[in-house]
Amino acid sequence: MNKTLALLALLALGGCATATETYLVDGQQALSIDCSGEALSWDKCYEKAEASCPSKGYTIVGTKGTPAVGEKDRTLGLNVGNYSSRTLTVSCK
Repeated sequence: MNKTLALLALLALGGCATATETYLVDGQQALSIDCSGEALSWDKCYEKAEASCPSKGYTIVGTKGTPAVGEKDRTLGLNVGNYSSRTLTVSCK
Protein backbone atom coordinates (compact mmCIF):
# COMPACT_ATOMS: atom_id res chain seq x y z
CA MET A 1 0.00 0.00 0.00
CA ASN A 2 2.79 2.45 0.92
CA LYS A 3 4.64 1.68 -2.31
CA THR A 4 1.48 2.41 -4.31
CA LEU A 5 0.98 5.75 -2.58
CA ALA A 6 4.61 6.69 -3.14
CA LEU A 7 4.35 5.81 -6.83
CA LEU A 8 1.17 7.87 -7.21
CA ALA A 9 2.83 10.83 -5.49
CA LEU A 10 5.82 10.64 -7.84
CA LEU A 11 3.57 10.49 -10.88
CA ALA A 12 1.59 13.49 -9.67
CA LEU A 13 4.76 15.50 -9.08
CA GLY A 14 6.32 14.45 -12.38
CA GLY A 15 3.32 15.51 -14.38
CA CYS A 16 3.15 15.67 -18.11
CA ALA A 17 2.41 18.24 -20.76
CA THR A 18 -1.11 18.27 -22.18
CA ALA A 19 -2.11 19.06 -25.74
CA THR A 20 -5.47 20.54 -26.73
CA GLU A 21 -6.72 21.06 -30.27
CA THR A 22 -7.30 24.69 -31.18
CA TYR A 23 -7.78 26.79 -34.30
CA LEU A 24 -5.73 29.72 -35.50
CA VAL A 25 -7.21 33.01 -36.73
CA ASP A 26 -6.98 31.76 -40.33
CA GLY A 27 -8.93 28.60 -39.45
CA GLN A 28 -5.93 26.27 -39.52
CA GLN A 29 -5.96 23.50 -36.91
CA ALA A 30 -3.20 23.68 -34.29
CA LEU A 31 -2.26 22.32 -30.87
CA SER A 32 -2.01 24.29 -27.67
CA ILE A 33 0.46 22.48 -25.40
CA ASP A 34 0.45 23.33 -21.70
CA CYS A 35 3.53 22.50 -19.66
CA SER A 36 2.96 24.81 -16.71
CA GLY A 37 4.12 24.25 -13.17
CA GLU A 38 7.31 23.66 -11.24
CA ALA A 39 7.66 19.99 -12.27
CA LEU A 40 7.66 20.75 -16.03
CA SER A 41 9.78 22.85 -18.37
CA TRP A 42 9.80 24.19 -21.92
CA ASP A 43 11.59 20.96 -22.88
CA LYS A 44 8.45 19.03 -21.94
CA CYS A 45 6.41 21.25 -24.28
CA TYR A 46 8.77 20.50 -27.16
CA GLU A 47 8.75 16.77 -26.37
CA LYS A 48 4.94 16.77 -26.43
CA ALA A 49 4.95 18.66 -29.74
CA GLU A 50 7.30 16.06 -31.25
CA ALA A 51 5.11 13.23 -29.95
CA SER A 52 1.93 14.90 -31.24
CA CYS A 53 3.34 15.56 -34.73
CA PRO A 54 5.54 12.50 -35.35
CA SER A 55 5.43 12.14 -39.12
CA LYS A 56 6.52 15.51 -40.54
CA GLY A 57 7.26 17.58 -37.48
CA TYR A 58 5.73 20.90 -36.45
CA THR A 59 5.94 24.64 -36.82
CA ILE A 60 5.90 26.84 -33.73
CA VAL A 61 3.05 29.33 -34.04
CA GLY A 62 3.50 31.02 -30.67
CA THR A 63 4.72 30.78 -27.10
CA LYS A 64 3.37 32.30 -23.93
CA GLY A 65 4.73 31.95 -20.45
CA THR A 66 6.47 33.12 -17.37
CA PRO A 67 10.16 33.92 -17.93
CA ALA A 68 12.61 31.58 -16.26
CA VAL A 69 13.74 32.66 -12.81
CA GLY A 70 17.46 33.42 -12.58
CA GLU A 71 19.72 31.19 -10.54
CA LYS A 72 20.30 33.94 -7.94
CA ASP A 73 16.52 34.25 -7.36
CA ARG A 74 16.06 30.58 -6.52
CA THR A 75 15.84 29.05 -3.05
CA LEU A 76 18.13 26.03 -2.68
CA GLY A 77 18.18 25.76 -6.47
CA LEU A 78 14.38 25.69 -6.81
CA ASN A 79 11.86 28.24 -8.00
CA VAL A 80 9.92 28.08 -4.73
CA GLY A 81 6.51 29.74 -4.53
CA ASN A 82 6.38 30.96 -8.10
CA TYR A 83 3.98 29.26 -10.49
CA SER A 84 5.48 29.02 -13.94
CA SER A 85 2.98 29.09 -16.78
CA ARG A 86 4.09 27.84 -20.20
CA THR A 87 2.03 27.35 -23.36
CA LEU A 88 3.39 26.37 -26.76
CA THR A 89 1.15 26.59 -29.83
CA VAL A 90 2.22 24.47 -32.79
CA SER A 91 0.91 23.47 -36.18
CA CYS A 92 1.73 19.99 -37.44
CA LYS A 93 3.30 19.97 -40.92
